[in-house]
Amino acid sequence: MRAQRLKEERRKKILTISGISLAAALVLGLLAFAIFMEIRSRNISGVEEYTVGSYAHVDVGQQVDYEQSPPVGGDHWAYWQNCGVYDQALTNEFAVHSLEHGAVWITYEPGLPQDEIDALNSLYSPGDYLVISPFEGEMDAPIVASSWGRQVTADTADDQDLTRFAQLYERGQDVPEPGASCSGGIAETAAEIETALAEGEGIEGEEMPDESAEDTGGSDTEDTGGSEDADADESADETEDTDAEATGSDEE
Repeated sequence: MRAQRLKEERRKKILTISGISLAAALVLGLLAFAIFMEIRSRNISGVEEYTVGSYAHVDVGQQVDYEQSPPVGGDHWAYWQNCGVYDQALTNEFAVHSLEHGAVWITYEPGLPQDEIDALNSLYSPGDYLVISPFEGEMDAPIVASSWGRQVTADTADDQDLTRFAQLYERGQDVPEPGASCSGGIAETAAEIETALAEGEGIEGEEMPDESAEDTGGSDTEDTGGSEDADADESADETEDTDAEATGSDEE
């Protein structure tokens, strides 16, 4: 009995020491990763950081006055811009929603030489959280890369700060909705969206937007209620038919 008790105590002590060692290794690993990310970010020169205040959903068609150009965050529309390469300017309010999901938006002046545009477009591979497009507004440089709350400028596509920025902040975790989708949203350009709104057409993404229950709660409730009423009416009709058949049978 005593030997068994000592054996059990040794086993518990080993498990305790192993647990402490594992926790310490995890903490050290996270600390090392944080230091690594900090060192990498310091190797990118000229990164501007901004505090993003409100980032609520606003009605589709309502233009948001962003403080930065291109924007690095803020209020936006309910759908996000699909990640990928575009040859026309995009709607800011959709692109900002993509930033909220952890995307990096690389924008360039429409007059940028084609070989520079091709070099930028080559940065994207399917599945990447990158949006690459021309930008028709004011920019501080021919090329600007934006993530949520951050921005860096470049004169040429081969600028190492540009590629480091994209690698470091793509799928960023310090965003309001890390890991949210960058596909299934809006694939249209700003010109196409503007035409659709002018013609009174609705704007819908390929999937329901995130927080859809919050945004469409009223209509969902009404639809559910209508469905329940219809089911109740149908059930009542079936009951009446059954009663009528039973009555007819009794009379016979």
